[in-house]
Amino acid sequence: MLDFGHLWPWIGLGAGSLLFVLLTTNALRSDRSVSRWRDIGWLTWAAVCAYLLHQFEEHGIDAGRQAYAFRGVLCVQLGFADPSTCPVPVAFITAVNVTAVWVAGPLSALMAARWPVIGLSFFAIPATNLFAHAVPALTAQSYNPGLVTALALFLPLSLLAFAAAITRYHLGLRAVLATLFAGAVAHAILMGSLLSYVNGRFGLDTLLLFQVANPLLSALLVVILSGRRVVRRFAT
Repeated sequence: MLDFGHLWPWIGLGAGSLLFVLLTTNALRSDRSVSRWRDIGWLTWAAVCAYLLHQFEEHGIDAGRQAYAFRGVLCVQLGFADPSTCPVPVAFITAVNVTAVWVAGPLSALMAARWPVIGLSFFAIPATNLFAHAVPALTAQSYNPGLVTALALFLPLSLLAFAAAITRYHLGLRAVLATLFAGAVAHAILMGSLLSYVNGRFGLDTLLLFQVANPLLSALLVVILSGRRVVRRFAT
């Protein structure tokens, strides 16, 4: 029997499929005065959908038909060639993905209509993850689990969200740069906490706590660095 640590990508695939259907309707639109491609609420929901599909490529079945492949790649990057003896906990993988996407994603999308900068802040995660897949792929000239969905989905959606933030919601380039910076900080916290755990500096509970807090810290960073004016309700 599969435990939740290996079952959640399949649950996410089902949720992503449902979201995809809803995205073809007006149910998830928050700003119907413009195209959905300029609606930060709809774009945030689209990013959540994209990330659920991305998670399945990473932790369900990847493009090479390998199951739960990303953890093995991560272990190799940390110097552990044998996944069976790798100290990266399955609970860590689960906590990172469920907290950042299943919790922070929908909350950001729901708040985007009132506070567009919150919707924008969610893109710190896919934009940074895009680089985390593309750079190793270019360096090694090989596929890594999650690369296809990162390039096909994260790249266009992030660019559309950044364009909408600047041209429709007048958040400015500062907000976009803050989003990218927050994503880099979140990735550093993620990897730094994992390395600290692997090196025995703290236990599993502390490692998981870092992953639960990380999306909130990322969103706060975007809001703070974007400037006070962007937290006011957007007026058409």
